[in-house]
Amino acid sequence: MTDQIKRIDPMITSQVSDMHVGYEMHDWAKQLFPINRSILGDGIRKTLSFISEKLDGLKIHEVPTGKKIFDWEVPQEWIIEEAYIEDAAGNRILDFNECNLHVVGYSVPIDAWISAKELQKRLYSIPDSPNAIPYVTSYYSRRWGFCVPHKLMSRFQKGNFHVVIKSNFKDGFLNYGELILKGETDQEVFISTYICHPSMANNELSGPVLAIALARWLASQRNRRYTYRFIFIPETIGSIAYLSRNYIYLRDHVIAGFNLTCVGDERAYSYMPSANGNSIADRVARIVYKTRHINYKEYSLLERGSDERQYCWPGIDLPVVSLMRSKYWTYPEYHTSLDDLDFITPKGLLDSFNLHIDCLSLIEKNYTYIPATLCEPNLGRRKMYPTTSTLIEKTKSRDLLDLMFFMRNGRTLLDLIETLDKPHDYIISLIDELLGAGLILRK
Repeated sequence: MTDQIKRIDPMITSQVSDMHVGYEMHDWAKQLFPINRSILGDGIRKTLSFISEKLDGLKIHEVPTGKKIFDWEVPQEWIIEEAYIEDAAGNRILDFNECNLHVVGYSVPIDAWISAKELQKRLYSIPDSPNAIPYVTSYYSRRWGFCVPHKLMSRFQKGNFHVVIKSNFKDGFLNYGELILKGETDQEVFISTYICHPSMANNELSGPVLAIALARWLASQRNRRYTYRFIFIPETIGSIAYLSRNYIYLRDHVIAGFNLTCVGDERAYSYMPSANGNSIADRVARIVYKTRHINYKEYSLLERGSDERQYCWPGIDLPVVSLMRSKYWTYPEYHTSLDDLDFITPKGLLDSFNLHIDCLSLIEKNYTYIPATLCEPNLGRRKMYPTTSTLIEKTKSRDLLDLMFFMRNGRTLLDLIETLDKPHDYIISLIDELLGAGLILRK
């Protein structure tokens, strides 16, 4: 990571203005973009190898094909070497080597001449987006197919075509990466992202590169209060596999969690709450959005679609939220070849980085506070309440007194920010002042 991040005092500031951090994340995405990923296989392993080069201590785990995980079973690995469609003259119309979205994921092998009428049944396109190649998979049902820019569909109207998919299936392993950064306590903040999609940028790679940047930033911070658990998994089947191994421990130790997905563009801010809706992760998200004057859309869990489906499932009930830019499903480039490296930007990635470290810093500071005096302390003799003051100074003095007044029975930082309804960095500065004066105690 950059020197800018390394110079940050431990858990004090949570805004990094150095655009190099954004460019670094975008460059990681550029390096990962060509890898053909799926839910199992070499693409996952290559991606994890790249991540392990960036994160010391990343452990790579495996779950074998056929392993029962709750109501699911780990499938076989899918290996694809080559795929294309040629016309009768030998002209290659589609080629997997030119874009790995051209083949329906987990397609079975085929090498045959078929009619245009039969081929039409196996082609997928988006009429409203003629230049886009759609992303289509069939993980758990055996079939084959190709994904086509709709503008090319006219080339498949008549004649016969040579269709080739050189693929096979084998027993293997579901792989995932795990990094645990130990803190002063065994209470944890859980951060999850997925690494199973082929060449797409916002929906796939923005999450992993943000996770790498956050992990490196946290590793550079001294005196971490909480333990941080990062996992890099294939979506759905990976989170189910991980939970099948760890959910009891996670349920007992995770105080807040973040599912990183779709965090790289500049169009919007989106928020998917936890099932609880008022967990620590939910509260810090709303506070940070408000303090930073970020206009965001809060979605309902009726509109869930990523791994929050598993983390928030009844009986699992982890306090996991997603703080996205343009939410999956909501932007026209989603699950197409148009979700490319031009769609995500260094600034979009940096803004998401700052948003998340703001939230993590606030969680670290969420102690309980109590007054150290009976009745109001004499702020005047401490030069905290001027005898002749401006309205602004009186307002600050009043805020100091209000903070102590509402610390009855011990209140957390989040309680106080929500009660006084003022920016969280301002409230933190007042608490630091009161602590320095010995007027409050931190529990």
